[in-house]
Amino acid sequence: MTTERDFAVLLAPHVSEKVSNLGDASNQYAFKVARDASKGEIKAAVEHIFNVEVVGVSTLNVKGKVKQTIRGASRKPSWKKAYVRLAAGQSIDYVQPE
Repeated sequence: MTTERDFAVLLAPHVSEKVSNLGDASNQYAFKVARDASKGEIKAAVEHIFNVEVVGVSTLNVKGKVKQTIRGASRKPSWKKAYVRLAAGQSIDYVQPE
């Protein structure tokens, strides 16, 4: 059963060229997750929301970039990324069915 915390843990799918290649080659997907989320919470959230079996979760903290403008320097917020490996033969479709 999907809980409110599951949706608070998974913030958004992270789509990039690297992640697209990982999805094709090794059945991995990336998500932007809450900064306080643990690997167990991420695994449970993906399994409940997408109805798939998660084999492993790797997380990393992404530091916010420093942006230089005429008015001075500012920093983008830091965030947490999770790579999720699914069992063989399973996949995630980010598009909601109509």
